[in-house]
Amino acid sequence: MKNLIIYAHPNPASLNHFFKQTILEILKKSGEEIVVRDLNEINFNPVLSLNDMHGQRMGQVSEDVKKEQDFISWADQIIFIYPIWWTGMPAVMKGYIDRVFSYGFAYRYDQGVQKGLLTGKHTVIINSHGKSNTEYEEMGMDKALALTSDTGIFTYCGLEIKKHFYFDKADRASEEDILKWEKDLKMFFEKKALCG
Repeated sequence: MKNLIIYAHPNPASLNHFFKQTILEILKKSGEEIVVRDLNEINFNPVLSLNDMHGQRMGQVSEDVKKEQDFISWADQIIFIYPIWWTGMPAVMKGYIDRVFSYGFAYRYDQGVQKGLLTGKHTVIINSHGKSNTEYEEMGMDKALALTSDTGIFTYCGLEIKKHFYFDKADRASEEDILKWEKDLKMFFEKKALCG
């Protein structure tokens, strides 16, 4: 399987970096193909410009966007790893979606009916956040996140969500928490590798 990891966190000592490295190790052991796009490391420009908007309407994108779209086209599975900041994606990840998941590439409208164009591809989303999952449920934030990212972006573009991990209280995670999260990731990705 061809795996594309799209990663957004500026700190190499972060939990998100740990999640990325854990998944990389599992996928390498299983012999699967992997490409990592570390959006901070490649200095991806997240700003959707007027030129981008004009180009998207005509099916034209800049070279940096085309490069990312080629990686997405290549992949069977796309793994997104990013923290939840202010109840959403980091700016660089949101900007990546704004620019790369463009009209005519990720979705289109056929006679007024929306159609996702990334069908046949799986996705796994891995998020860390500061509040507890219980607090998110009580606030309705779990449903809001599922609606705005899972439904509003990933499913909208035709991706099949295999799993969405929410690792909570990440800013005060214990060693036990981290070991459990590592185990959860290993169980999921090792089983997936065995099942194909």
